[in-house]
Amino acid sequence: MNEVSTIPSIEALKAQAKRLRAKLAGDGKAIGHGQSLEIVARQWGYRDLNTLHAAAGNRRNDNPLFIGERVSGSYLGQPFAGTILGLQQQGMAERMRVTIHFDEPVDVVTFDSFSAFRQRVSCTLGRDFTTMERTSNGQPHMRLDR
Repeated sequence: MNEVSTIPSIEALKAQAKRLRAKLAGDGKAIGHGQSLEIVARQWGYRDLNTLHAAAGNRRNDNPLFIGERVSGSYLGQPFAGTILGLQQQGMAERMRVTIHFDEPVDVVTFDSFSAFRQRVSCTLGRDFTTMERTSNGQPHMRLDR
């Protein structure tokens, strides 16, 4: 029996199938999109895509973000673009812990004679896609453009 609450959103499942298809194509084993969706369904313990789709679609999507999603925004006042590597809901889905890998490292220091670059960060975002934590000038540590 499958636990519905652990199934990612339909969008996340499609993104997983797309990554699988790209990886197999890179290895010289091209498959169709439908085949990759069927493989993802079996990986999640369902007999086929229709069954998985029904299970994933019959629940409320509490998390509007998904692993593998491309995002942009600002981190400590610096603009960034990157990919979500990890997500974890906290509480009653009011907050989510997110890990993002930036395309380019971001300098997190504002002092002129010193730099510190970060390329992977984790933080906790609210429903407004900002952190509760603020910098000394009152700006959120991270803000996603949505």
